[in-house]
Amino acid sequence: MQQQAEAAMTLCTEQGFTYYLAWATILRGWALTTQSADRANGDAMAQLRQGFADLLATGAGIRETYYRALLAEAAGSRGQSEAGQQLLAEAFAAVQRTEERYWEAELYRLQGDLLGQDAERPQREGAEANFLRALEVARSQQSKSLELRAAMSLGRLWQEQGKRDDARTLLVPVYHWFTEGFDTADLQEAKALLDALIQHA
Repeated sequence: MQQQAEAAMTLCTEQGFTYYLAWATILRGWALTTQSADRANGDAMAQLRQGFADLLATGAGIRETYYRALLAEAAGSRGQSEAGQQLLAEAFAAVQRTEERYWEAELYRLQGDLLGQDAERPQREGAEANFLRALEVARSQQSKSLELRAAMSLGRLWQEQGKRDDARTLLVPVYHWFTEGFDTADLQEAKALLDALIQHA
C-alpha cells in the first residue's frame, strides 16, 4: 500500500488532483503507522492527520467515516486509546450525519479493541458488546470481510477468557465461507487463530 500510495501522490501532484492527493497521503501515513518500526514515528501520524485535514478542506465528505477509522486505528496502535476513542466518536457522529454506513461494523470492532486494550481500565464487557454489535451490523450488510474481522476480535477475547470452544464455533463458519484470498492478512490471521484454538482444544 505504501508503494502504491507514493506512486499515486506523485501522479496527483503532477496532475493537480487535490482530492486524490489527500486520499493517497492518508493511506501512505496509515501504511507507515502499521509497520512495527514506524508505529512510534510521529511523522507517520502527522502525515495521516495532514492528509485528512487536506481531504476535509476539499469539501468532499465521502468516505469520511473510513478515514476517521484509519486515524483511530493508528492512534490505538501507538497506545493512544483515549485519542482513538475520541476519533471513533467523531466517526460515529459522521455516520449519523452522512448515513455512510459501509464501515460501521469496523467502527464498533475498533471501539471494542480500544476498550479491551486500555492499560489502566480494560473494559472487557464493553469490548465484547462492541464486537457483538460489529458482528450484527456486518451480517445485516452481508459484509463477510468485516464479519471475519469482528469474529476474530471477539474470538481472541473469548480465547483469553478460556472460552475456546465458543471462539472456534464462531470463527469456523465465517472463515470457511471464503474460497479465495487466503494470502491476505485477515485470512492469514484468522487461520493462525483457528490453528491456536484447535491445538488447545
